[in-house]
Amino acid sequence: MITISPTRFLIDDEFSIEYFKGSGPGGQNINKVATAARLRVNIQSTNSLNPDEKLRLRKLAGNRLTEDGFLIIEAKKYRTQEKNRQDAIQRLVYLFKASIIVPKRRIRTQPSRAARASRTQEKKKRGEIKRNRRYIPDDW
Repeated sequence: MITISPTRFLIDDEFSIEYFKGSGPGGQNINKVATAARLRVNIQSTNSLNPDEKLRLRKLAGNRLTEDGFLIIEAKKYRTQEKNRQDAIQRLVYLFKASIIVPKRRIRTQPSRAARASRTQEKKKRGEIKRNRRYIPDDW
């Protein structure tokens, strides 16, 4: 069982972890021992997320999501199976937690009249400075 938050869990039937020979650190063992971990979760069948959260998770997952709705996370950063397994689970929990958070709606605002006037004044002042730098042959 994977704990996502105090009230949400991912039971063992909803995900699978397989090990394979991966690239990355491992020295001479890299060709002999399957240390890389691949974690697979079927997002459509999981009960720990509601439909809106599943939609956000699909957007967050990007190319880690297959066409049939499986989220695949590969971890091969460490030399041991256990560390790679923990890394994959940690990344899954991070994705799930990020999908639970409802993004705030942006409220469009407009600058005040005073702010617009001040900006215009600054632009005029800057333009005047640049105008004074010009070379006018008649003035010389």
